[in-house]
Parts: sequence; structure tokens; C-alpha cells
Amino acid sequence: MPYVTALPRLASPSRTPPTERESAMENEHLEGRHALAEALDAHVPVQVIYANDAAFRDKRASKLLARAQADGIRIERATSKELDAYSSHGAHQGIVAQVKPYEYASLRQLVELAGDAADALIIACDHITDAGNFGAIVRTADVVGAAGVLIPNRRCARVTTATYKTSAGAVAHVPIAQEANLVKSLERLKEEGFWVIGASEHAKTLLWDAPLSGRIVLVMGSEDAGLARLTRETCDMLVCLPQAGHVESLNVAQATTALAYEWMRQCNAAKF
Repeated sequence: MPYVTALPRLASPSRTPPTERESAMENEHLEGRHALAEALDAHVPVQVIYANDAAFRDKRASKLLARAQADGIRIERATSKELDAYSSHGAHQGIVAQVKPYEYASLRQLVELAGDAADALIIACDHITDAGNFGAIVRTADVVGAAGVLIPNRRCARVTTATYKTSAGAVAHVPIAQEANLVKSLERLKEEGFWVIGASEHAKTLLWDAPLSGRIVLVMGSEDAGLARLTRETCDMLVCLPQAGHVESLNVAQATTALAYEWMRQCNAAKF
């Protein structure tokens, strides 16, 4: 049976006027067939896909478009000239997709998600700028069952299409709060019964000697400078990981995983 292209399968793709498209495309977008395939696999919230006639005729591209439409994503036709105008590097391969803006949670929502549980974890990032590390931290938060992740709104990695990939899709499941003042947010969490634990390679207390069970905010510092002074002074305790090798330390994402699992182990000591 001959392959049937997606062109007749797609349910009347609309033709939004170019002026409306141009304003819509001010949001983050991704380009190319490989990028779209990865986005669909990672459950990136794609809002609309713009495709030219060549993409509809191409076997692989038309399969992607049909898959996207089956997932409820709007498909719109665009000319190659329009796609060139949207493209940042001109390698769109006939496909440009607009991504829905990420909706950050509030600090209050993280507290509400933690509820009255005796054991609850929030991971705070003190100006962590590397997108790969940030995504890995969100993935760790999901795996250990954290209530959420807290980040400042400046000088910190934010949620982008790349975060969905580096977090293995966890960003779709873990609430991330973005606040203007991290120190004030930590103080507010203290008022809600959380104990604030900062990670520092200069700390005197090893993670397995620290009481990490209960309602904990785990604060991780930036890749280069570690915890900022005011952040460090706001912490109730500083802890470090033991080291027996030659390298200076683990990167921040690896350290977060080790500390988060120690929290999980201590909270479930009777089970492990």
C-alpha cells in the first residue's frame, strides 16, 4: 500500500494572517524536524507548528506533523519566505514550532503542595546558570518527590525548550517557583516550618551527619561561586559531601542528587 502523506490527513490547517503570526512568534520557538521530534518526545508544550508545502510532501516531516496534530497541536501552513523570517539561523527544514510560555508557580503554591507533611523537600537554586545542570536538578526533584524547585528571577537558568530535554520531561511535572528575592523567600519558608540547608564544599558537617529528614529546603549554589554570602548566612546549617579522590568536587547537579537522596533515605529510614 503506498504511503499516504499527511497533507490529506491534516484537518484543514488554518492560514493565520502573517501579521498575527509575527506577534505570536515572539515567544520561544524551535526549528527543524529533529528539534520537533525531540520536543514531542519530551512533551514540550508546543502551541502551533508552521510548515511549508515541502514539509507536507516529505515523508518523515509529514509523519511528525500528523503525530503533532494527533496530540492536539495546531498546524498552520506557511511559505518558505515566512519561515525564513521566523528562523534565527535559516535551517528550519520547512518547520518552525511556537512553544507555550512556561507558567511558573508561586512560592505560596510550593508551600501548599508541601501541605502539612512531616517530610517535604524544596530545592532552591542560588543563581545556577547552566541549563544542563538546572534541568538535571529538576529531574532529581521529580525522582525524589520534592514539592518543587525555587529559583530567583535574575542570573539563573530559566525554563526553556532545552529544559524539557535535560530534565527528561520532569519540568512538566515539577512546579518551579520564580521569585525576585531568594533570601526573603527562604525566610518565608522558615516561617512555614522548613529548615534551610545549604550545600557548601567548605562546610564542616558531612551530609550523613546532618539531620536532613523533615521539612527541608535544600539550597544549591552557583557553579562558579557557590552560595552567595546572604544566602549562606540565611541557612540554618551548611553541609558538604565527603571526598576521597583528586577532583575538587562534584558539579552542582550531581551534588544535588546525592543530597536529595540522603534526605529521602533519612525520611524513609525504616524502609531502607
